[in-house]
Amino acid sequence: MTATLAVATPKIVVQAGNYARHNTIVSFEMKNAAGKGLKSADGALLPLQNYGKITFFILPDLEKGASASFEIVDAPTAKNAIEAKRDGTKVKFTLDGKAVFDYQAEAGQLPRPDIKEAFARGGYIGSVWSPSGRLITDDFPPNHIHHHGIWFPWTKTEFEGRHPDFWNMGEGTGRVEFVSLDSFHGGAVFGSFSAQHKFVDLIAKPTKTALNETWQVRLFNAGEGAWIFDLISTQKCASDSPLKLPKYHYGGLGIRGHHDWNGAGQTHFLTSAGIEGTVANETRGNWCWMGGLVDEMETGIAVLCHPENFRAPQPFRAHPSEPFLCLAPSQLGDWEIKPGEDYVSRYRFVVRDGAPDKDEFNRAWNDYAHPPQVEVE
Repeated sequence: MTATLAVATPKIVVQAGNYARHNTIVSFEMKNAAGKGLKSADGALLPLQNYGKITFFILPDLEKGASASFEIVDAPTAKNAIEAKRDGTKVKFTLDGKAVFDYQAEAGQLPRPDIKEAFARGGYIGSVWSPSGRLITDDFPPNHIHHHGIWFPWTKTEFEGRHPDFWNMGEGTGRVEFVSLDSFHGGAVFGSFSAQHKFVDLIAKPTKTALNETWQVRLFNAGEGAWIFDLISTQKCASDSPLKLPKYHYGGLGIRGHHDWNGAGQTHFLTSAGIEGTVANETRGNWCWMGGLVDEMETGIAVLCHPENFRAPQPFRAHPSEPFLCLAPSQLGDWEIKPGEDYVSRYRFVVRDGAPDKDEFNRAWNDYAHPPQVEVE
């Protein structure tokens, strides 16, 4: 008689570490998650989804200091909760049929006839909606036409002795251009897109590209009550010349809030340090929330700064009378993006209706900065 050896079912063990976990985004290395899922001790099945060599899932709950084991099992194809659809010059993302955000790829049609062609721009997230369906961003606002929902230009720069301004496009010295949409898709755990941009010096004759940039954006199906999405920007010098960035009070990742928040006191800010209002300007923190009233409900967006970012926690630019928030490392002094050295910026966005909840944003930041540890057995 031939003995049959039992084959152990592969599993993973998740360690919560120093923080209680709830609807937490967890990732680990796994060669191929296609057709696989995680089975918990109580028999619940969690979908898995790959992004390159990294596999993601959403951990429902795990107490501080606790661990949980999951079997890796064959699983039916999970329904795509997140959908991504190309619509003209945009890619539109929805979660369970609700609009979350639009990525503006190629420059679209200008919204008003009085806007000069120099302001035409792509390569940004234009519209962001809250879970209740309220629009919380603005695009081409009349008092700052060059502002867009979520975008990433530099303001005060030096490149080969010239000073292109990639932020104030109306001056015609620099601009950020959309190059290509490399991929976009939906999924059960996340939807994502990858795109290429370039920072063009318009002063140079002929014009010259100073930086090439890649955006990787992932929107997660991370439970009820909030939208959570990540942005990773990788900027590289396009030549042997650095992009020098002198000390300045804004430039970098920017967020433009709803037009109803214009005017002193209409935009509300809250930082991880507990600082409220525009006194948050030129302070630093792990996160900053910006919000206000839309259709008689308070709603807003928090941006979480990853601790591995340059000069983290990065300083904030909180505008005194307009709905504008920027994470501006140049506030802390001169620096430069050098040839051969990638400049990588990581941010997570949490969009919620209602008044800001400091405890909830702290929990979200701890998940982001100190994710659970995973062992594959």
